[in-house]
Amino acid sequence: MGFGIRSRNSSRKSFQLKSSNGHSPSSVSLHDGSSLAKEHFKANVQDGSSPVNSESDKSELTYSITVKIFPAIFALFYEDCLPKNFTVFGYARTKMTDEELRTMISRTLTCRIDKRENCEDKMTQFLKRCFYHSGQYNSEENFRELDIKLKEKEAGKLANRLFYLSIPPNIFVDVVRCASITASSTSGWTRVIVEKPFGRDSESSGELTRCLKQYLNEDQIFRIDHYLGKELVENLSVLRFSNLVFEPLWSRNYIRNVQLIFSEDFGTEGRGGYFDHYGIIRDIMQNHLLQILALFAMETPVSLDAEDIRNEKVKVLRSMRPLQLEDVIVGQYKGHSKGGKSLPGWDGVPFLMKAGKGLHTKRAEIRVQFRHVPGNLYKRKFGTDLDKATNELVLRVQPDEAIYLKINNKVPGLGMRLDRSDLNLLFKARYPREIPDAYERLLLDAIEGERRLFIRSDELDAAWALFTPLLKELEEKKIVPELYPYGSRGPVGAHYLAAKHNVRWGDVGSEDS
Repeated sequence: MGFGIRSRNSSRKSFQLKSSNGHSPSSVSLHDGSSLAKEHFKANVQDGSSPVNSESDKSELTYSITVKIFPAIFALFYEDCLPKNFTVFGYARTKMTDEELRTMISRTLTCRIDKRENCEDKMTQFLKRCFYHSGQYNSEENFRELDIKLKEKEAGKLANRLFYLSIPPNIFVDVVRCASITASSTSGWTRVIVEKPFGRDSESSGELTRCLKQYLNEDQIFRIDHYLGKELVENLSVLRFSNLVFEPLWSRNYIRNVQLIFSEDFGTEGRGGYFDHYGIIRDIMQNHLLQILALFAMETPVSLDAEDIRNEKVKVLRSMRPLQLEDVIVGQYKGHSKGGKSLPGWDGVPFLMKAGKGLHTKRAEIRVQFRHVPGNLYKRKFGTDLDKATNELVLRVQPDEAIYLKINNKVPGLGMRLDRSDLNLLFKARYPREIPDAYERLLLDAIEGERRLFIRSDELDAAWALFTPLLKELEEKKIVPELYPYGSRGPVGAHYLAAKHNVRWGDVGSEDS
């Protein structure tokens, strides 16, 4: 599915957007007008698979665009982050009227808990700006018809167009070709947001990039990883570089190991076909967790400029050796993998990733375990298990976003009894306002041309170079995964892998269950 946005503004430009994740593209266009920023938001929605099936197309379109993208656009509209006038166009092969699209969208729109006033009025205003155009993915003529409708909304003003590709990867290039040739802005910029998967390995990813660059420049391509838009991932750099208490500790001298943990308490329901083809290593580890690892381990960038930050991330990825079979434990309820990795710049510090479905809990977090205190005066109070005395910093990405630090303290009362407690920043307690969805932040960044949270092509190449040899070896040798019960803590082999690096998983203690 796709969508496009158009705006009017004396200082802001217009853009159009198309989408790409198994559904349709969208387009957005912005154009100049009065002194106040005004935008037309257009969304072209296109569905996904090759065979045309109206009902299945509509269900795919509903999940892709209405569950994530349109609610994010509406939230930006509600917060007045979009110009006053905007239009959204959905574009797909499915035959549908404007009203049918609006009905589909309306089922998933909600206002923030703390922003309920005029909610219904806002929804009505938003839906009036949503339109639909039906067409084929590979038809220049259909995209030319879309272009005509966009120009009607732009009314001769300066227009920028942003395309959001929510379609299968095998039709990325067709859509980009048609859009660039017949529906690009003639007076402003044209940008394209592309959703993962960005290929299955180094070869397919490189080929996709080469094909896209036949029609687009690198600065027009916005590869979106929604995890980079999550609040706690954004907060990682702030925590590191603006707090003196942490900045000098962020090194191999003080950090014993780093754990990147992703677990879900449900299986592959509704996505079985996708996981059969891509698997959790490609779906979670090669992008979400590796992106977080790069942000965690990178050196201080020259500035907060997007290119300076992405340069440092690329350095981290290129410094890592490719994963080998001995670095990984593969488990299965239906797709589960855990891997260990170390970085030359962090010599002696294991970085362990753990990702799986059908586990005992749902969580995504970064756990930083610090080294033991040399000659700890109170070590006898902890018995033989010095790990209980280890400080640990935890950034919980989801659910219930939080940052907490495990410290040792004396229990009040007579005698000397020690306890391990948390200094806890629970976001929903400290900041009662509802946290914006990651897609809101990323869509707004794409509109404003901020590339810091999007993946550059050389960064993508470096990420695939780490995982491709392992993936090929797993497939060629037909490695049999270790089975584990649904709802358990995963394969036992994961504990042996951690023990090999003298690490204990931080999410298996009773206090973290």
